[in-house]
Amino acid sequence: MEVRRLQTAEGVEVADHVELARSLWHRTVGLMGRSELPAGHGLAITPCNSIHMFFMRFPLDVAFLDRDGQVLRAYHGIRPWRVSRVVRRARSAIELPAGTLAAAGVGEGSALRLV
Repeated sequence: MEVRRLQTAEGVEVADHVELARSLWHRTVGLMGRSELPAGHGLAITPCNSIHMFFMRFPLDVAFLDRDGQVLRAYHGIRPWRVSRVVRRARSAIELPAGTLAAAGVGEGSALRLV
């Protein structure tokens, strides 16, 4: 699976190991079955406008991005067995360890990019 770095528009590194889930299989499986998501890691799901946390074992931060990389909606510490709302205009979702978005100062309106 292809791996990229996630940065803010200002160049602040949010995560240095973000896997790209573009195929139907990788988007469906996502992070299910993993016991943890280490700091600095993440999963970018494209296309995606909502997520579920079924069968997950740990909470996540999730940023829903439009086609320009602007954060439309940010979930902080969404727990297992929860479902996000559908985010209109979202093209992708980036799943990160809980606390990552706040630590990087990322919220709704922020711009992110995969490099």
